[in-house]
Amino acid sequence: MNKIALLGALALSAFSTLALAGQDTLRIGIEAAYPPFGFKTPEGNISGFDYDIGNALCAEMQVKCQWVEQEFDGLIPSLKVRKIDAVLSSMSITEDRLKSVDFSKKYYQTPGKLAMKAGSRIEDPLVDLKGRKVGVQRASTYDRYATDRFEPAGIEVVRYASQNEAFLDLASGRLDALLADIINIDEGFIKTPAGQGFALVGPDFNDPKYFGKGAGIAVRKGDSDTAARFNAAIDAIRANGQYQQVQAKYFGFDIYGK
Repeated sequence: MNKIALLGALALSAFSTLALAGQDTLRIGIEAAYPPFGFKTPEGNISGFDYDIGNALCAEMQVKCQWVEQEFDGLIPSLKVRKIDAVLSSMSITEDRLKSVDFSKKYYQTPGKLAMKAGSRIEDPLVDLKGRKVGVQRASTYDRYATDRFEPAGIEVVRYASQNEAFLDLASGRLDALLADIINIDEGFIKTPAGQGFALVGPDFNDPKYFGKGAGIAVRKGDSDTAARFNAAIDAIRANGQYQQVQAKYFGFDIYGK
């Protein structure tokens, strides 16, 4: 092959690679029952901070987001059997999860908190909640914490498939307290009509052993290429202001954390 033909072949190969890259589709799993991070609009469309951040990341990576909605406890199993390529659904980066999946760097970090009737006082949850019912979302970091710490202390832990189901039982009096992300409780419950008369109480829950190092994007074990692409995109949207624009739609403070 002469030099001109070789250069032409290389150029065509590069063009084909770019074209294919532009047509890439990432199947991203999300739970759309975790406001304000993921929820359904009255029209039935997925919305929320996670959804908007994911679309911004896909645009930065020049790929198409194909959103796959399912319950939270089914997201990692779907990832492992290749039904989806990533999970972007407020999933905390924990040592336990890192045994089965890999993660991008964090894209936000917030503490956990208890929700109870306004006026409730909790100084030491392991003492003050003894004999009471506390709700958590099944397979969440709060479920693991409650299993390890609350149940041995005589606290009854009630597990739910979705956070919204737990909110309903708290509002109806079937729970004494609920343990979840502080933003999810505040925006998804306390500031709604159903949450009137309830408040955030007690200490922050932020033990890294249980709650990890922030929320990241889960990918299959060993898929370092996809994780690296997400990492670069997270850095890019934080640098170019897109992250801050999405954040401002939902929060009046910096959710990224330290």
